[in-house]
Amino acid sequence: MNPIKLIGIILVAAGALGLAYGSFSYPSESTALKLGSMELKVQETKTVNVPLILSAGALVLGAAMLVFGRK
Repeated sequence: MNPIKLIGIILVAAGALGLAYGSFSYPSESTALKLGSMELKVQETKTVNVPLILSAGALVLGAAMLVFGRK
């Protein structure tokens, strides 16, 4: 498979997911208190918003790579 096509497929998939969901969340763990050998850890969920223009741009660029990346 042509590497340009593979990158195009990845960009189309990422753009489509960005348009469909708009954001993603991930857990983050941090140390809130450390007293000697004891630690108090806090786990919180952080959310990252994906800009609409970035998702649309990835989708368009990926489609262009698939169309024009042919030999």
